[in-house]
Amino acid sequence: MIDNKKISVLLVDDHEVVRAGFKILLSSQVFIGHIADIDRGELVAQEYERLKPDVVVMDLSMPGIGGLETIRRLQKLDPSAVVLVYSIHDEAIYVERALEAGAVGYVSKNSAAEVLAEAVKSVANGKRYIEQSLLPEPDDVRQVNIDHSRQVLDLLSPREFDVFCRLAKGMTAHEVAADMHLGYKTIANYNTQIKTKLRVNTAADLANIAVVLGIIKP
Repeated sequence: MIDNKKISVLLVDDHEVVRAGFKILLSSQVFIGHIADIDRGELVAQEYERLKPDVVVMDLSMPGIGGLETIRRLQKLDPSAVVLVYSIHDEAIYVERALEAGAVGYVSKNSAAEVLAEAVKSVANGKRYIEQSLLPEPDDVRQVNIDHSRQVLDLLSPREFDVFCRLAKGMTAHEVAADMHLGYKTIANYNTQIKTKLRVNTAADLANIAVVLGIIKP
């Protein structure tokens, strides 16, 4: 428990304006102490080792290795690292993937400002925090199809999932390579691996799976 000391935070988001807004929001809370910020996942391990923050507040959609892979690497570095995801993605599959990677909390960027502050305080004190509106409805009529698709997507590694999401949204392999700072051949190989694992042949098939999961809107 760290109730009696201020919470140090490391913000990870590739948008400078967003980071500035987060810092203003969090610094207004009496229980928040030092706030550092960086713009990509590749720097997280180095800054985490240097700063030893109580909580890492991280976006998922970043160029380069992306949020999910960053969480996984940070957990390998320090299994006790406390990661709170703060993402524009409010679909259940993203929440599940983040928790599987090692995050202990998930808040949507569409939530009220006080929700993020509450989440930071909660995870810093050893509690899991999932924003209530992100939890699945038990009577969702699509649940059977969703559960089946999730089981299929469990075959994908965090990096493959990041590539899958981009391809399903209509990005070309060249565009994905540029966005993730990877070589075209690397993405082409991921594309083949993903389609093989999911037993599909086309980008349209990937999009259909993504629609079922709510990753993209029909």
